[in-house]
Amino acid sequence: MNLSSRYFLPLAIFSTLNAARADVTLPRIFSEHMVLMKSAATPIWGKADPAEHISISMNGQTTHATAGADGKWKATLDLRDSAPGPFEMTVAGKNKIVIPDVLVGQVWLLMGQSNPERPLKESANAAAEIARSANPLLRTFQIEKKAKDTPQDDANGNWTIAGPETAGNFSAIGYYFGKRLTKELKVPVGVINGTWGGTFIEAWASDEVIKKDPDLRTGEEARRKEMNDYGPKKATYTKEFSEWLKTNGREDKGCPDPSIYAGPNVSTDDWTPITLPGKVAGPKIPTNGAIWIRKEIDVPAAVQGNLIKASLGPMPCFERTYWNGKMIFEMTYHQIPGEGYNHYFAIPQEDVVPGKAIFAIRLFAPVLPPAFPADSSRFYIGPIPLAGKWLAKAEYSLPELTPAVAASAPKPPRQPPALKASGIFNGVVHPIIPYGVAGILWYQGESNTGIAYAYRTVFPLFIKDIRDKWKQPDLPFYFCQIANYLPKINMPRDSAWAELRESQSAALKEPNTAQAVLIDLGESEDAHFRDKLDAGERLARIALAKNYGRRDVIYSGPMYESMEVEGSRIRLKFAHTDGGLVAKPLSKTYKVKTILNQSAPLVRNSPGSELEGFAICGKDRHWVWADAKIDGTTVLAWSDKAPTPVAVRYAWADNPTCNLYNGGNLPASPFRTDSFPVSTQQYHFGFGPGRY
Repeated sequence: MNLSSRYFLPLAIFSTLNAARADVTLPRIFSEHMVLMKSAATPIWGKADPAEHISISMNGQTTHATAGADGKWKATLDLRDSAPGPFEMTVAGKNKIVIPDVLVGQVWLLMGQSNPERPLKESANAAAEIARSANPLLRTFQIEKKAKDTPQDDANGNWTIAGPETAGNFSAIGYYFGKRLTKELKVPVGVINGTWGGTFIEAWASDEVIKKDPDLRTGEEARRKEMNDYGPKKATYTKEFSEWLKTNGREDKGCPDPSIYAGPNVSTDDWTPITLPGKVAGPKIPTNGAIWIRKEIDVPAAVQGNLIKASLGPMPCFERTYWNGKMIFEMTYHQIPGEGYNHYFAIPQEDVVPGKAIFAIRLFAPVLPPAFPADSSRFYIGPIPLAGKWLAKAEYSLPELTPAVAASAPKPPRQPPALKASGIFNGVVHPIIPYGVAGILWYQGESNTGIAYAYRTVFPLFIKDIRDKWKQPDLPFYFCQIANYLPKINMPRDSAWAELRESQSAALKEPNTAQAVLIDLGESEDAHFRDKLDAGERLARIALAKNYGRRDVIYSGPMYESMEVEGSRIRLKFAHTDGGLVAKPLSKTYKVKTILNQSAPLVRNSPGSELEGFAICGKDRHWVWADAKIDGTTVLAWSDKAPTPVAVRYAWADNPTCNLYNGGNLPASPFRTDSFPVSTQQYHFGFGPGRY
């Protein structure tokens, strides 16, 4: 019998019988392979009968607690002088729980959305890294994703030891962060992984945060009203649209044999070539009816065995989607969540095999002509772009509608965001409070770029609240600034992504915070850049310098401090110029999508300049690219097109070309010296008119 079955079968039984016997129970995070924080008061807690006496023993130390009237108890262990272990922990009351293989070291909580969630197996050089990943000192606890309306006391999850059989599923950023710490500190490191892709910061914030800010509170009230109204509106739409189809003779006839259109060995000699995204139109393709489209896909070996997501964007029709002849997704008018819904789904993990694959879609278009209005960045299967050549064939056609009849077709209501404010806090974060941690690692923001300016309000509130919940006002809070993404630009302009980065950097005013700048790691056509090694290492450098006293570790790139106009030039001063300012040589190409080995030629915006990425303007606020050079510990920026300059911006774009670093090979943080209104300033939290 292995250790897991020996010790956790009784624990499972205790949990099952808890309602009847009220035995001592522990949250799931206290389990085999766990890492406890090395501190003078490391919390241990659980439930038992009211007034039941509890003892907790480990490595010759015993502490006690008594359950309160609500059955909850809490104790602390003094682990400040503890060896790393492994130890066996015993928790005893009327029953006994034994937890083997407990280490004592440094524990960090990682939270955020899909970039920190991305597993090691989907990062660059994954196979080689996984093969050498055996590290008994590095462990992770993966919290199960469950959003809840009220704060929960427990969450499912397991502690896992890093090794070739397990490390592929570790958060890549968490893995590289922990690997660097175990190497430098020679102590156990536990990374609690509470990440959740595609999430807004509102879902991570507690109800107390939502109530503190009027904009958040008003936005959440509007969103909840929309959610309450959505069910009845959706039912009405389904009923009325069904009646409209019958009245106008537009009901789907169905396809008795999809294989003749979706199968991998179908002859396509009589199919019509089309180009997507765009209209599904061409010879023999009707305006309305059931139309099939298909495309041969090259599946790269790098995604084998992974569950990959597909995005088709919003479209004015309904669909059934097939992968090598197998139906994998359906969206009828009964199911469609709302108007403008982005058709987004997963290719089953077992079906993701390297080589050729046939992706086919049956489009049912009873009202408007079938089309894919999405831009190329929202038209993909995992790393594989879908833009380009397709084939189309009609299954059957429907008579064209008059504009009046088409306009009379009912439209589905807009769908509110699925995750409620505080939902993730309640279901993921609250269950592990107050587990002993050395600090918080945070990487989130992409989902909030539409309200980038407002992010500067909630982010500091969120940081303060997390610290309040842990009852540690100076709990280290280190975050990643969102990476570069989306197409390059040839003229300076507003950028929601730059505005979100600015809002993130504004939180550095809070004590004991720091940011890892990732402005050089991203890819123009992949929001999930694959260089997670540098991201994890940059966070680790912050922790080593600020938590563990490594004064020789440079942890921040240059940070803008002040400016001074000197005639036709502006002089910029920086903090964190460790090792001097550096103009890093620019590559001849930039990363487009590394999983497909795609890159593109880099076109310089200021080709004769030592530094790239600076823009300058005069009183007219017309931005032009600037020449810039390093002058000692400062930077001078200028342009003949702005002879009387008033402001400078640096790396102010979704995906900027920029090359200012310091001697620690860390990039300068994007910044602006102006306080002009920005593009997202008018948008607010929540859902509804005037809100994001």
